[in-house]
Amino acid sequence: MTTVLLLLLASAITGLATGLIFRVWTLLLVSPAIAIVTATVLQSTGFGFWTGVPIVVGCLIAGQLAYLAATFYLYGGELSMQDDIDGEPGEHGHRDVQKENE
Repeated sequence: MTTVLLLLLASAITGLATGLIFRVWTLLLVSPAIAIVTATVLQSTGFGFWTGVPIVVGCLIAGQLAYLAATFYLYGGELSMQDDIDGEPGEHGHRDVQKENE
């Protein structure tokens, strides 16, 4: 049980660090690495295949959720529905874009 909790914690920390430092494309490398390391650790500690599959999936989900939490923490202020409601561009929007297309 301690092994499973440590793997979940390590996956969450990895996802959190990935979300704070890198972009989303890094998950293409990090997620398979999490799955391989988790499966290797579980196999070496004596877990069977059908016992290990939900744990590996749980570790992947923990890493993805931690990545999303870090992303929302960093970019949460930029994700506003108010920009769509009032029609005015936000702090990253551009005015007079239509003039460029003419």
